[in-house]
Amino acid sequence: MKRIAILGSTGSIGCSALSVVTSHDSKLEVIGLAAGGNVDRFVEQVKQHKPRIIAMASQVALEEAKSAINSIEHINIQYAVGSEGLIAVATHPDVDLVLCATSGVTALDAVLAAINAGKTIALANKEVLVMAGSLMMEAARRHGVSILPVDSEHNAIHQCLSGRQPDEIQRLILTASGGPFLDHAASELQNITPEEALNHPTWKMGQKITVDSSTLMNKGLEVIEARWLFEVEPAQIDVVVHPQSIVHSLVELCDGSLIAQLGVTDMRLPIQYAFSYPERWETSFSSLDLTSCGRLDFKRPDFKRFPCLALAYRALRGGSISPVILNASNEIAVEAFLGNRLNFTDIPVIIERTLDVGENETLPDVDSLAEVRKVDKWARQFATDLIKSRELR
Repeated sequence: MKRIAILGSTGSIGCSALSVVTSHDSKLEVIGLAAGGNVDRFVEQVKQHKPRIIAMASQVALEEAKSAINSIEHINIQYAVGSEGLIAVATHPDVDLVLCATSGVTALDAVLAAINAGKTIALANKEVLVMAGSLMMEAARRHGVSILPVDSEHNAIHQCLSGRQPDEIQRLILTASGGPFLDHAASELQNITPEEALNHPTWKMGQKITVDSSTLMNKGLEVIEARWLFEVEPAQIDVVVHPQSIVHSLVELCDGSLIAQLGVTDMRLPIQYAFSYPERWETSFSSLDLTSCGRLDFKRPDFKRFPCLALAYRALRGGSISPVILNASNEIAVEAFLGNRLNFTDIPVIIERTLDVGENETLPDVDSLAEVRKVDKWARQFATDLIKSRELR
């Protein structure tokens, strides 16, 4: 029996993870759940899985959940709240594996605490490695902890690398769907609306990550993640656009051979892989029918039309503050775009300007989470002010 905790249980990844638990209830047990403010969904999850510890983002949400949970017979739960609650869930002594499915920076401390407590990490949060990759991976090495990727692309690479030696690896090739504007001319991107950007052709995801997919920033963040997860140099990580999203990623070996992982577009599959690793478990999910796939297309990404990907490579090659600035300014820019305060094509402009200034500021190297937050705070404020100044023109 593998005992798990889920940070972000009411989001799409968290719900898919609990579906995997239900399918393998003889092999998986939920020890802890943590969520934001979706009380109704959270209470239903607690009723079904009966964890030993739960946490919610605010005391108000927790109290509301408590009143419903206390009516459940034969359940004894430890309650926690806020960032300390995330840490309590992630480090509970009965937990073997922690799935980080939160968005943003809220779980940075909890993931690091879980690593320090010797827990295996299943990672579905990009910010953890984009902002603090060196810190997290160094801690994982020190404590002998595995970090298993849940993102379909990194999960695919993890599978392709099985049994390979580092000197056998020539390139990692991340596939990108290209988002909804893959075939748009540059002149058409200026007037893209949030509603259009949120209409992804392949995946159903949260708003922020869907916009990131439309700008290719999502792939840029994955490039940074891959550098840390697989300990390769930036020059060894490539991106190809693959609209069908059937090939989830590839590895090129030193002899030129390509190893690929193919599968249906169902996040339960990489989640189950992380939960079952190093074993393989059967599933009740639909398998891939190659005869129905039709053609599979691959093309180079257009860095000029989608400059966010180029900015991510720039940040990866820069100093330790650059990925933090990239991530923070992108979040602020996407938020402004979704609020109709910024044009789609201005998202990379805000990011680039923030990088330009931030890399010349006397900001600290990010060798602690406190310093990560200092740089993150500066970048968010600078990007916010920059957007406001553009609004006033």
